[in-house]
Amino acid sequence: MVDTTRCAAALLALLLCAGCAATRAGAAPAPPPDGPFDYQLGGAYDPAADVDTVVRDATARPAEGRYSVCYVNGFQTQPQESARWEAEHPHLLLRGDDGEPVADPAWPDELLLDTSTAGAREEIARVVGETVAACAERGFDAVEFDNLDSHTRSGGRLTADDNLELASALVSGAHARGLAAAQKNAAELAGRARDEAGFDFAVAEECAAFDECPAYTGAYGTVLAVEYPDTLDTPFDQVCADPDTPATTILRDRGLVVPGDPGHVRESC
Repeated sequence: MVDTTRCAAALLALLLCAGCAATRAGAAPAPPPDGPFDYQLGGAYDPAADVDTVVRDATARPAEGRYSVCYVNGFQTQPQESARWEAEHPHLLLRGDDGEPVADPAWPDELLLDTSTAGAREEIARVVGETVAACAERGFDAVEFDNLDSHTRSGGRLTADDNLELASALVSGAHARGLAAAQKNAAELAGRARDEAGFDFAVAEECAAFDECPAYTGAYGTVLAVEYPDTLDTPFDQVCADPDTPATTILRDRGLVVPGDPGHVRESC
């Protein structure tokens, strides 16, 4: 029997890659599995000399001479883009019983995208694909797709299967542009995210704090792990000594602010 879902995803990837650079023949490898990294979503700055991998927002430039990961919100809107989604793609926003967009309770200025139908997923992949294309053009090596777990905040309107279907299209589009792709969130879906969606590695926030690291390391050779001081109940050096903790684990301040800001924190295992 022909797998029509896989065929549709492959066709979508080809359409998304209509403008791919010819020099990027294949997806980049995953980042180093044990080298130090930095998570710079709150602002770009020169990484420490020993840092191999840097994650920056899609609006930033890649870190010169380092493996660079581009952050893209794949399943929710970025706060600064919510108004544009409402104006240009209102039908792609998940709606509640009152007809209003459903927001992430923890990040109320981020609106959930409606992944519940094949048509909506295709359109979302096209829109998000524009940002992925910009990441590739700037010279990033990989893309991190945030909020795979948005279905858990949808009030039952979305499912894990819905999000994995969109993830498959997003990952295919990234691969077609020469980028590796990282799973973000939904530790319980790590195996399926790797096998069904095709993710190459993971970016894990607070996996030590919530005992989720083995779920990620069991699925991926590279896990870029970020912990925050306000959710750790043990000293960071003890976290690093735990055999379940990924070698790349860092401690960052919750705001991910730049050095020189009084709140800046960055320690590495």
